[in-house]
Amino acid sequence: MSPLVRLLASFIALMMAMGIGRFALTPQLPHLIGEGQIDLTAAGLIAAANYLGYFLGALDAMFARRPEQVRRRLLGGLWLCVLLTLASFWAWGFWPHLALRFGTGVASAWVLVMITALSQPLAAAAGRPRLGALVFAGPGLGIFLTGLLALGSNLLAQTSATLWLVYAGVALAMLLVVLPILPQPAAAVTVAPPAGSSPNRDIARLGVVYALYGVGYIIPATFLSQMASAQFHGQWQADLFWPCFGLAAALGVLLVSLRRPTPNSTGRWLIGTLWLQAAGVFACLLGSGPGLALGVILCGTPFLACMQLVMLRSRELAPHATQRNAGLLTACFAVGQLSGPLLAALSSHFSGGLQPALIVAGCGLVLSGGLLLPRRSAVNPCAQTVLR
Repeated sequence: MSPLVRLLASFIALMMAMGIGRFALTPQLPHLIGEGQIDLTAAGLIAAANYLGYFLGALDAMFARRPEQVRRRLLGGLWLCVLLTLASFWAWGFWPHLALRFGTGVASAWVLVMITALSQPLAAAAGRPRLGALVFAGPGLGIFLTGLLALGSNLLAQTSATLWLVYAGVALAMLLVVLPILPQPAAAVTVAPPAGSSPNRDIARLGVVYALYGVGYIIPATFLSQMASAQFHGQWQADLFWPCFGLAAALGVLLVSLRRPTPNSTGRWLIGTLWLQAAGVFACLLGSGPGLALGVILCGTPFLACMQLVMLRSRELAPHATQRNAGLLTACFAVGQLSGPLLAALSSHFSGGLQPALIVAGCGLVLSGGLLLPRRSAVNPCAQTVLR
């Protein structure tokens, strides 16, 4: 089977596991709060449970060495995303939703790490690295799809339970399409690290950056629909913000994949996307419709592009440990994401709103970009050959 078909399957797998399994909670929050199932503080704790599961799933994925271990986690994660989304149809109240979101967090982390480890070497071996980069647009289109489905549900005056059922049906259809054509894991080939490099220290710094990014983006990404619903008083216009966020994220991946690769360009692009997202977080502080729209553009466009650039930078620094570093970085990312909703819950509890949390998130993104500013060091020779 051609690499292009398997890369397309990877794209759809991330579209389902991340867009539906992972981020379906965001457009559901206004419904869950409006139905009296949870309040804003509880919403932050449920989101935190999702990211705790994501963290544990990423840690577990680091230890998948043999092909059968990789395949079990990939297929298990995909099926769990479908089944736990379906189970949400019967859930009511804080604890059931918390438990189900925790499970989808584990499952989506398995899928992300395994798809990253399988699809990127496949694209490089086929001489199509840009197609490998476009795999990361999958979550953006998944978010776009869930947002449109939420908009339709709102227009038809459906409950959150009905929307969970719709999400589960769409996820099942996508899974059945990709099952026969997913990339197949093979025995890992060890590549010696380049002499004179210090990838461990550089990967550690990248992990800190990715954790700060997790804190920064996750608050608007989790509560954007709720902020828009409060601004527009539950009218259907509020449901436009989340699909627009997903569409902007997919377009951001496309734009970054079309850039002209040059030595050390990945780091510069990553700094730019981090600071652009910081501007978007601060725009959300305006609280108005135009402020939220600007936040959608400035937060959404670099959202998945940052993920793409971080994974690319890790392969430039340590091409001999792609899967291990994908798992490690995803775990760092999850720690940041876990901190974000907890910060939002504290902000909501003590101030009655998300403004203090948004300020901290934006400052974290500014700091993360600063950590990547060039230092006086030798250029990593691997960076000169990536995407050539």
